[in-house]
Amino acid sequence: MKSVNVLSRHQLSRRTLLKGAGVALSIPWLSAMVPAFAKEPANAGAPKRFVAMCAGLGFHKPFFIPEAAGRDYKLTRYLEILKPHIADLTVFSGMAHQEQNGANGHTSEMTWLTAAKHPGLAGFRNTISVDQLMAERIGHLTRVPYLAVSNSSESMSWTAGGVQIPGESSPARLFAQLFIDGSPSEVKANMRGLQRGRSVLDTVGGEAQKLNASLGHHDQAKLDQYLTSVRELELRLTQAQEWVQKPKPKVEGSQPKDITEKRDAIARIRLMNEMIVLALQTDSTRIITYRIGGMNQIPIVPGVTQDWHNLSHHGQDESKIAELGLIEAEEFSALNDFMNKLKQVQEGNKTVFDNTAILYGSNLGNASAHDWRNLPLLLAGGGFKHGQHLAFDAKNNLPFSNLFVQLLNRMDIPTEHFGTSTATTVPGLV
Repeated sequence: MKSVNVLSRHQLSRRTLLKGAGVALSIPWLSAMVPAFAKEPANAGAPKRFVAMCAGLGFHKPFFIPEAAGRDYKLTRYLEILKPHIADLTVFSGMAHQEQNGANGHTSEMTWLTAAKHPGLAGFRNTISVDQLMAERIGHLTRVPYLAVSNSSESMSWTAGGVQIPGESSPARLFAQLFIDGSPSEVKANMRGLQRGRSVLDTVGGEAQKLNASLGHHDQAKLDQYLTSVRELELRLTQAQEWVQKPKPKVEGSQPKDITEKRDAIARIRLMNEMIVLALQTDSTRIITYRIGGMNQIPIVPGVTQDWHNLSHHGQDESKIAELGLIEAEEFSALNDFMNKLKQVQEGNKTVFDNTAILYGSNLGNASAHDWRNLPLLLAGGGFKHGQHLAFDAKNNLPFSNLFVQLLNRMDIPTEHFGTSTATTVPGLV
């Protein structure tokens, strides 16, 4: 990988790094990189990416999935939140993996990206997840082959040998993985510096100035936007750490239930989403899975008084559904902001959003009944012709794996079959 100190405009590589003591910052797509693609069009060679996000406690489908199919459907409560992006996403219904009855009502989360049957039952062995198949084929093209992030220690990613890959739940550790390099002592020193509010940009400041001097005005603005994003994220990470270290207030009376940072689930989702944006923006990786999960606690969302897991098993109790809707609306708000950020980053004549296929949904079609059929799903970005609701047979669901085959081929990984697929494309998705 090139460092900036060997830079000229005609040498600028897609893999150029801003380097300092213990720091290696990948830089975003710049027009000055076009010569590296032998006079190809401005967006030629732009990387194709895949992001999968699974909410393990499902979604209340009447608030998510439209009643009408096609392009002229009425927006539901959650899709209203995504209104700025409706033309750039496709909603699916009537899709599922087959034979997902397993050890318990939530084990279908294990197979959301694999399609292996009967998860968790005696003799079960998982198969490779679609992201790991992608990583096997194209992971060598980036500094990090893939990212498996999570709100817990578990991910949705599985190796070919059926081993679950640990999930990274710490944005700070993820930041270090992506941007802090060097010896163990240098890494520790930089992490201590971040905790004190020192920026990794201080270390690469001279390199950034050299790079900036060689760029045109448009590229200078893009580089400044990126470095500003890095600094803002550092500040948010520092603030999150400071919050944990603050002493708890003294109260009178009986001891209340613990209020921990983990309960601020939506803030944690937003912070991880920001890390994902930077990872994609810098082409540090092209394959990311995010196990959003849920919790058996009361999330910090105004108006919510009951634990999230309990609310997901609402049994059609209107009061529970009302509180559940508050939580899930915040999840869709975070998704909306995530897509906004991806659209703000240009790559040639397109954006990072245009070049990224974002799969968002759940392994449960009806979380209240632990039903794994009729999954609530949407696909955004990735260059598809969106703006529609593709509704398939609610009783004889279309194999979810068919979408995986189409996504693999979109990533230039020739594939005829994956999981329980029966076709290489999803009807209507082009």
